[in-house]
Amino acid sequence: MGSTAVPGLAAKPIIDLQVRVAPLPSEAEVDAALGPLGFSIERGARPDSPGVYRDVPRPGADPAPELYAKRLLTRPGDDDEPPVILHVRRLDSPFAAYVVAFRDWLRAVPAEAAAYEATKRDLAARHADADDYDDYTRDKTAFLDAAQSRMERWLAERANAPA
Repeated sequence: MGSTAVPGLAAKPIIDLQVRVAPLPSEAEVDAALGPLGFSIERGARPDSPGVYRDVPRPGADPAPELYAKRLLTRPGDDDEPPVILHVRRLDSPFAAYVVAFRDWLRAVPAEAAAYEATKRDLAARHADADDYDDYTRDKTAFLDAAQSRMERWLAERANAPA
């Protein structure tokens, strides 16, 4: 569901996956189920690391905090497989639906994918010496905010298109 899921979009060689579940399992349950597969629970670099323990509500979405709780896991890569970031989100998470819609929009609208790529490259250069991805992630939100209305228009047009 991340940048590697958009053909032609430059991306770090890391696969972003999403699992939606009800109810959200505890960290212990997630660790017991996915630890044997090489996944470990990610701890944020800072207590407020964005996207580690919870997602940030998108404008216009239900802001109820419990909807944005998540579990974030990582699995290192090796010679045969790339590293993986696994986002475990609630089934009813508005953010879970948002990231899939955003991916689909970028796949369908190459000009928006190019603009997103340019933004990511600029931010990566600006934050190249950072100890973590936190500020990069926060700064990337400005693009997401600016693009949201365009994406929502595309979604509405798609929903109203004849089958």
